[in-house]
This record gives sequence, C-alpha cells and structure tokens, in this order.
Amino acid sequence: MSEARDSSSSPEAPRQRNGPLSFLSGSITSWLMGWGALQLSTRVVAYYGAHPPHYEARFAQSIAVFMKTLMVGMSFLATFTFAFVGLGLFLTFIRSLMPGWRQAEETP
Repeated sequence: MSEARDSSSSPEAPRQRNGPLSFLSGSITSWLMGWGALQLSTRVVAYYGAHPPHYEARFAQSIAVFMKTLMVGMSFLATFTFAFVGLGLFLTFIRSLMPGWRQAEETP
C-alpha cells in the first residue's frame, strides 16, 4: 500500500471534452436505433393482433396476456427511450455550435 497515489502530488490531467461531431453522431445513432425499435414495435403489435392468445385455462390466458403486454410495452419503451436520447443529443449538438459554449462548459 506504500504505492498508493496521492491526489495532491500528481497533477490532474484536463478532461477531454466531447465535440459537436460526437453529439451529432450519437444523435443519429440513437435515432436509427429508435427507428429500428419502432419497426420492431409495429411488427410485435401486428403479430399479436393477428395471433391473439387463446387458452382454455384462465391462469394460462392471464399469463399469455401478461407476456403480450410486456412485449409490446418493452418494445415501445425502447422506441421512446432511443428517440428522446437522440433528441437530447441533437439539442446538445445545436447548443455546442453556439458561441461561448466552451467557456460555459469550463466554468465551475
């Protein structure tokens, strides 16, 4: 333990900041993943619309409906999550293009 680093003796390197291109590429990637999740969501809804679960036992029917609701809900949750992350990154991209952005990020 004698080689433990002392934070006061080593100078702290400045943290690398992300630039506008990073925000734009992240936004486009997130929107593409959101579009893919939307395609998956519409296919899941179409599948369950064409093939509704039918079981004689009430317990099995309730589990089937639960699974259907879970699948549809999770696919739309992924769609909206990717879309809102993409929107946030795009707004950050726009903000990073405005003058004075670097100085505002560096002030504590």
